[in-house]
Amino acid sequence: MLALGARREWHGNSLPCTLGPNHKMRTRQPIRGVAIIGPGRIGQAMGRLLAQSGVSIAFVAGRNLAAARRAVRFIGKGEPTELVDPRLQSASVFLLTTSDSAVAGVGRMLAQRRKGRDAWRGEVVLHTCGSLPSTVLRPLKLRGAAVGSLHPYQTVPIPQAGVRNLRGCFWALEGDPRALRVARDWVRRLGGVPFSVRPGRKTLYHLSAFLVCPTVVTLMAQAASLLKQAGVPLRISGPMLKQFVEETARNFAHLGARRALTGPAVRGDWVTIRRHLAALKRSAPEFVPVYRSLLRAMLALAGGLRSRGGS
Repeated sequence: MLALGARREWHGNSLPCTLGPNHKMRTRQPIRGVAIIGPGRIGQAMGRLLAQSGVSIAFVAGRNLAAARRAVRFIGKGEPTELVDPRLQSASVFLLTTSDSAVAGVGRMLAQRRKGRDAWRGEVVLHTCGSLPSTVLRPLKLRGAAVGSLHPYQTVPIPQAGVRNLRGCFWALEGDPRALRVARDWVRRLGGVPFSVRPGRKTLYHLSAFLVCPTVVTLMAQAASLLKQAGVPLRISGPMLKQFVEETARNFAHLGARRALTGPAVRGDWVTIRRHLAALKRSAPEFVPVYRSLLRAMLALAGGLRSRGGS
């Protein structure tokens, strides 16, 4: 097994020739590189960015060879393979970019592909699941692998969006020291900001992302529906909501949550709130419980608001 000590030992295409004791040329084995397992959105986006930053992508593997081939075309590097292809075992770093539910199964399958207690010694295996710790890869760790996880706190609806927004984003890291060295190097190459997350609290970490991404998209879609009913065309409501939400996020970052909070609940304008509820019951009754829950959360966040009257 090749060690992962120096960066050039696994990021380049091959190791240099060295002089033997009799001054004869002796060529080391070629570098084995990175195997990306999971040819979906994250795998394609990360693969392309890592390849562009000089990381050697050796393989892109999936259960479906056609999907692996499409991913390789997008990444621009690597050999498409199936998960059972024995050539995959020649990689030295394995990046699992599968769905969350598949990580444990793929980890077990990889572990079983090599026999022996130390069969994975010297290798690094990382996964990109936001809700699971690196301990989900325990079968590989028991056979000597250094395991870890790196998760981008960013939305990747399509691979092209990931190529655009994974550069410079924030990455949650945890795992074994040697796996973390690889992960930090990758994040540095992408101009990102690494931070540590408690392995046992990763569900809370992932929940935080859920609350500010798909939830916000759902609320924006509901807002667009209400605007349409109010006579505002989509060509106006789309850019308008984008500008509105961007400014709200900017205020949150610069002012903090309480100072960024605006609206009738903060002012204690209960007349307007009752009017909102009446209109919502007519136009989107399924959202009334959501509105009430958000209202309670706003009041708790604002803290000490007057129960009646404006401010």
